Amino acid sequence: MLVLSNARLFLENIIKYGILVDPIQVVSLFLKDPYSWPAACLIIVSNVFILAALYTERRLAVGTFSETSGWILHIFNLLFMLVFSSVTVLTVPSLTPVGGVLSLGVYTVLFLKLYSYQDANRWCRESRQAEAKRLRRSHSCPNVANGSAVRSHVSYPGNLTHRDMYYFILAPTLCYQLNFPRSHRIRKRFLMRRLFEMLFLMQLLVGLIQQWMVPTIQNSMRPFQEMDFSRMVERLLKLAVPNHLIWLIFFYWFFHSSMNFVAELLQFGDREFYRDWWNSESVTYFWANWNIPVHKWCLRHFYKPMLRRGINKFLAQTFVFLLSAFFHEYLVSVPLKMFRLWAFMGMMTQVPLAWFVGRYLNGNYGNAAVWMSLIIGQPIAVLMYVHDYYVIHYGSSS
Repeated sequence: MLVLSNARLFLENIIKYGILVDPIQVVSLFLKDPYSWPAACLIIVSNVFILAALYTERRLAVGTFSETSGWILHIFNLLFMLVFSSVTVLTVPSLTPVGGVLSLGVYTVLFLKLYSYQDANRWCRESRQAEAKRLRRSHSCPNVANGSAVRSHVSYPGNLTHRDMYYFILAPTLCYQLNFPRSHRIRKRFLMRRLFEMLFLMQLLVGLIQQWMVPTIQNSMRPFQEMDFSRMVERLLKLAVPNHLIWLIFFYWFFHSSMNFVAELLQFGDREFYRDWWNSESVTYFWANWNIPVHKWCLRHFYKPMLRRGINKFLAQTFVFLLSAFFHEYLVSVPLKMFRLWAFMGMMTQVPLAWFVGRYLNGNYGNAAVWMSLIIGQPIAVLMYVHDYYVIHYGSSS
């Protein structure tokens, strides 16, 4: 019934609008001027921040910098990285919203990686200074994660090399350690399957967005301007189906196809990028299992350090959602050059929703609540941002 009903919607869309898929139009989303590539230049500049972090760690290893001065330099490097990328996206007119999202996505990942890099190396220095205590603690110098045995053991400060740094930057993980689990060989068939999935699913995503989502969003502007509540709900429900389908395809494309492709290419052994989030019976289980690299980073570098400082679990979880809400808003508002806080508020509503579902809904009811929040919540945010963007840029002309 799902296949038949969605097939009917798809045919209805084709009959009403015709074929709207245009690959050439996609290029214009990335480049206004074919001779100007500001997003690519911004990504290349990120190497300056990578080298700055490596230089600081080398000076700390030999004792040239004190721990306090090294920490200050790292924090300045991380904060300046976010500010520089934001100011560039906001001030360069040739940078498109899509190019801005990609650039800021790279800088966000780089921010999390470099924070983990300085944290892990600091633990190594603390472990080296306390050599008498041989027992490893949870926050001791990290060497091996879940996975197969590593090829060769690297010890601190032998890890402070360009090769080690750039392997970590390219690896599909946010948590740094001296010795990553490695696979023995590159499986060429596995690699080609993932590459085929990446190319095919990317084309499918672009086609679905152009053919299905764009007309629905364009037709939603008038009900929002006229504040016609019944038609607003109808547009929201109509948008929920293609939006959720696109989100599921994007999840598979990114977390399964793309990350496994990169991991296989780098012979990276830890392939746990997601768990069975679709079986989530609570909101907290969903957020802990749909994006394992981010969850591990939050747990290792944010949540557990707060618990060690005496902060209670609920408050620590709230701070984690607050950090996530900031980056969600950062990745949406800055490229669109407007600040409406819809993504921020959407993330923060997960806190009371998690409490409500965990307290009053169990089993399949909790799972249904998680799925409903995914299916309905995202289209609401999409319509809010598109509406505000339309009003700001095209409201006067209309």
